[in-house]
Amino acid sequence: MIEIRKALDYEKEKIKEMRLKAYIEHSASIPEEHWKALKKAITSDADGQPGVEMFVAEVEEKIFGSVALFPARSDAYKGIADILDYPEIRMLAVDVQARGKGIGKLLIQKCIEQAKTYDSTCIGLHTADFMKVAMHLYEEMGFVRLPQFDFEPARDGIIVKAYRFSFA
Repeated sequence: MIEIRKALDYEKEKIKEMRLKAYIEHSASIPEEHWKALKKAITSDADGQPGVEMFVAEVEEKIFGSVALFPARSDAYKGIADILDYPEIRMLAVDVQARGKGIGKLLIQKCIEQAKTYDSTCIGLHTADFMKVAMHLYEEMGFVRLPQFDFEPARDGIIVKAYRFSFA
């Protein structure tokens, strides 16, 4: 049984390691400088900002997935993207061995449930074309594109695309 729960403080380093292992597959399909920027982002302490909630997917006391939920008007991208008026999902990661079991979807659903408790009417996220499986999941769940909030973090032609899901 998959349990979705808040991450505990002592698990944060383990979560970063799992995140890196989950994302490393992308290193071969994007320019080296973009990978360096992505690696820096997923191993940073950005998720330690005030108000950020971390959730994990746990099966038999082992973490197989994680996600960060940034509150509205937080600097989720440390100055390289617009600050949005709604919560933002970041750094969704699922262990390679656990993919295809619905863990990513459960983590996104948890973020949506939590965002509703903030009196928000929507939730956002950013992703890129090289994350095809994630993009498919977001679109399947009803997230829609908001190109006006796209950005290009590494100045290499790879656009990080904005999506939003409304629940009002």
